[in-house]
Amino acid sequence: MTFSLLFDLDDTLLETNLDAFLPGYFKKLAGHFAKSIAPQQFIDALLRSTQIMYDSKSVDMTLEQVFSQHFYPALGLPREQMAGELEYFYDEVFPALQPLTRPMPGAVEMVEWAFSQGWNVAIATDPLFPRKAILHRLRWAGLAPEKYPFTLISDFQSFHFAKASVAYYPEFLARMGWADSPVMMVGDSMERDVIPSQQAGLPVFWLKKDDQAAQPGIAQGGFADLRNYLETTDLSGLKVDYHAPSALGAFLQATPAVLHTVSLAMTESQWTGRTQPGEWSFLEVLCHLRDVDAEVNLVRLDAILNGENPVIAAQTTDQWAEERQYNQQNPADELAHFVTARQQLVERLASLKETDWQRPARHTIFGPTTIHELVGFMVDHDQLHIRQALMAAAAFQGMLSLFE
Repeated sequence: MTFSLLFDLDDTLLETNLDAFLPGYFKKLAGHFAKSIAPQQFIDALLRSTQIMYDSKSVDMTLEQVFSQHFYPALGLPREQMAGELEYFYDEVFPALQPLTRPMPGAVEMVEWAFSQGWNVAIATDPLFPRKAILHRLRWAGLAPEKYPFTLISDFQSFHFAKASVAYYPEFLARMGWADSPVMMVGDSMERDVIPSQQAGLPVFWLKKDDQAAQPGIAQGGFADLRNYLETTDLSGLKVDYHAPSALGAFLQATPAVLHTVSLAMTESQWTGRTQPGEWSFLEVLCHLRDVDAEVNLVRLDAILNGENPVIAAQTTDQWAEERQYNQQNPADELAHFVTARQQLVERLASLKETDWQRPARHTIFGPTTIHELVGFMVDHDQLHIRQALMAAAAFQGMLSLFE
């Protein structure tokens, strides 16, 4: 059994006084570009673009892409012109902010103990910073990524949702390989760690401060309490339960986001490469998910919403990969088509009334069913195929060990 422990960063592993840190960060960043951009103009554009990024629900634009789309035009400068200076800032200037933070007592010992158990340890930080800034802050926490082999660290270059979005957590799990294995999220924030984790169906431990009132029904306390909890709990029971409507929609929303991230690093040949005969390529998985959404999932959903206990026929779709020559399709076009079909599905589900989820149908194989159960099958189907797609990509990008 592989257990995964996901840690928040700020005020969980690193004590960060955001009231002091963020103004200091903004001042240094604006000051670094003061010769070419008025500091107030820079900060105004930074704050507006960050808020847009924070609110983004786009599945085919990373948070960095969303930010860049608004930030650089507001300054009247192309991204390419600022890229070199931004790299220099995060390499040489950003580290001067370290005195505004300090390692959280007990954090390093907790992380080292988790690694000693043979667990996957990941950093589920709000992905609103460039990766270099996040890695610096891990070093300030005493947890240098050069020393600690974290399974995944979220950043704004590769993630699509901020942590306040329920979809962040399914995206994180999918990026880790979406295995059906136990997991727990550990964080200090009710708004960004505890509540959205619970809504996504993840077990969560609230790392609360001594002066905070206890909350019923949540595992909570300090690092000593966390370790005791993990030592005395049957970890096999800490599974993700994504069957609440809020979780089902979030998991379906995360699938195209993860495929988009992986696609950014793929060459033309990697889209169509197969790990072995009989296995699908990344492109074939993508096209399969697109056609199943457009021709099966949406059609079934409409039939149930517009009919009275309709019969839902089983469909065999695996042969479509060869019949429709998926590997001959244009990758960019098919990704866009999948995003469109999936967005239609997610929006349709988001519009359902609570009673709609229990609308009945009769499946020719499963028998009596409901929208709720069928959407659960959709997520199960995603889980199978996204893992297949990630393994296909990993085989060509040197990341296959993640899935072994």
